[in-house]
Amino acid sequence: MICMRHKFNFHILFLFLFLCFNTSISSAQKPKKTNLWRSLNTPANVDSVADDYYGSNTIRYDDFVYKKNIKTVQLRDESFELTKAILNLGSEEKLKLSFDDLDADLKNYSYTLIHCNYNWEPSDLMPNEFIDGFLDNSINDYRYSFNTLQKYTHYNVSFPNNSLRIIKTGNYILKVYQDNNPDNIVITRRFLVFQNKISIESNVVAASIIEDRLFKHEIDFKINYSGYQINNPYSDLKIILTQNNRWDNAKTNLKPVYVKDQELVYDYDEQNVFAGGNEFRFFDIRSIRYHSERIYSVKTDSAGNHVELFNDEKRSFKRYYSQSDMNGDFLIKIQEGNNSEVEADYCYVSFFLPYDAPLTDGNLYVFGTYNAWKCTNENLLHYNPARFGYECTLYLKQGYYNYEYVFLKDGDVAADETLIEGMHYDTENDYSIYVYHRQVGTFYDQLIGVKRLNSMKQ
Repeated sequence: MICMRHKFNFHILFLFLFLCFNTSISSAQKPKKTNLWRSLNTPANVDSVADDYYGSNTIRYDDFVYKKNIKTVQLRDESFELTKAILNLGSEEKLKLSFDDLDADLKNYSYTLIHCNYNWEPSDLMPNEFIDGFLDNSINDYRYSFNTLQKYTHYNVSFPNNSLRIIKTGNYILKVYQDNNPDNIVITRRFLVFQNKISIESNVVAASIIEDRLFKHEIDFKINYSGYQINNPYSDLKIILTQNNRWDNAKTNLKPVYVKDQELVYDYDEQNVFAGGNEFRFFDIRSIRYHSERIYSVKTDSAGNHVELFNDEKRSFKRYYSQSDMNGDFLIKIQEGNNSEVEADYCYVSFFLPYDAPLTDGNLYVFGTYNAWKCTNENLLHYNPARFGYECTLYLKQGYYNYEYVFLKDGDVAADETLIEGMHYDTENDYSIYVYHRQVGTFYDQLIGVKRLNSMKQ
């Protein structure tokens, strides 16, 4: 009986080893199965470094955050929060940079400026040719958060100031770096400096193409350069049109349709046309004690504040509904407190967009000024098959936010809001016209004209 038991055990051991070996061979020969939903949600069109979005120190001449601990970056006119980052050369205007460091300690941050050409590539100017003062300056204005679950250090700096004065127009990059090391980049932010040397006459009209008239805006304009010398307007001038201060869908390389006397006419049918889009969605988290219109629930636990929004809906086939918005902007503000900069807390804000099936040729994103109009892993929507819809959670500072859902097709650069939001001529949008001029014998692009207009307030 003992011998038979050993023999039985031997056969079991042999069978076990055979099965393991066979399984190993089969696994090596067969391709591995991938999870369908994970594959569909892989953002093929996100920047190749998006997975290391906060870790890369390769400078980008764009609005970019390089460190995971940095949140709520704003570069605005010092006099008013809902303004764009643009200065009139020689004026008393100042820009204010602010940001939060969630490490909640004190760090040594500095900033500098980089002059760029019209296409956001570094110009050939030396620093002393566009800056009067010190090229590198410290950020010394900091305060610690007060009475918040999320501890942070808030930093501010305003410029031009006594240490730094800008003496040339054009595009600029504000670069913030750490520990006196210019290669240890923390933030880059775009801003513009202009001096009007020409006049711009402009108008927003319905698209000239018949089938687009109910859906798109056409920006027609004329440039009068009387009293200012432009030798060759076809090669010396660069024109850029933007919608709501977005740069991903900007219209560039516009040439005058014709020239008469000292007037350049830009009256196209397609090259100067933008989709009207829709009025922006919104939510209000200035208070986490009370539920505002778009808030479904607010909970607070050891992990922080959790805000769940009411489910959104696709609006592409719905009738236009007029409502006031901030054209994608956001405002940091609290109702219970005196200083929103350091008393506003952070919240996990959850979004949900019902959708019958996942999209396979691109990805959806929550979009707005809050993340500098970027499509990154941070604001990527993931499809949840159990709920039949797309969801995303963002970590945001208390305030009032505009947002929309955009689709970024694989391989594209410009995000498309029309798939989810629809498009209407009636939609109110802000537009900007930027005129750059490279004079003969110079090595940079001057910003000689800026015109801002609104589709509903002309």
